[in-house]
Amino acid sequence: MKMVIRKANERGHANHGWLDTWHSFSFADYHDPAWMGYRTLRVINDDLVMPGQGFGKHPHRDMEIITYVLSGALEHQDSMGNGRIIRPGEFQYMAAGTGVLHSEFNPSKDEAVHLLQIWILPDHAKARPAYAEKRTQELAAGAWHLITSQTGRDDSMTINQDADLWLARLAPKQTLDRAVAAGRHAWLHVAEGEVNLNGQTLVGGDAAAVDGSVVLKLEATKASQVLLFDLN
Repeated sequence: MKMVIRKANERGHANHGWLDTWHSFSFADYHDPAWMGYRTLRVINDDLVMPGQGFGKHPHRDMEIITYVLSGALEHQDSMGNGRIIRPGEFQYMAAGTGVLHSEFNPSKDEAVHLLQIWILPDHAKARPAYAEKRTQELAAGAWHLITSQTGRDDSMTINQDADLWLARLAPKQTLDRAVAAGRHAWLHVAEGEVNLNGQTLVGGDAAAVDGSVVLKLEATKASQVLLFDLN
């Protein structure tokens, strides 16, 4: 088993005034050949969008795009006809496929929106554009919940890649294990809080890349949210 820690303060960072963003992997003007992505996981942007600001209408193609709102609200519109305000604890999925236009806007006059924008490489080009949402507000703490999968099993959102995304919320002192199977790879991202991962302390924005068969052992030292990508 090999584990590499990616510390939050070592990520790429840009503050544009309307957007304060941290890049786990190379993105836009941030380029680091050591961090171009991990397996099929290409982007994790930790974004804080100021009130009344946002991303104007822009195109995407051949990418699986997942957004998770941590606080505030995000208004989404796209060329497929979807229009929705995404709130904390809600995931949004968009298969850009053959091409999609969309915009993301903070509709609040006084509260920033904190979100994670995630891009996963699809397993084939020119997929049919698609859209889905998943609420997690009612899901129990102290357990893993499947958010995306290639098969759509267990009420997860179906995506065009063999990439299982799991979410766990942990209360202080709560523990949780997760086995990484032989031949699989994991990227664990602490969205919020602080956890101990197999003896390593990780805080919000920190991540760990794991190759090889291992049991990941988590213990929260603060209230935490953790995302785990199980990748081929």
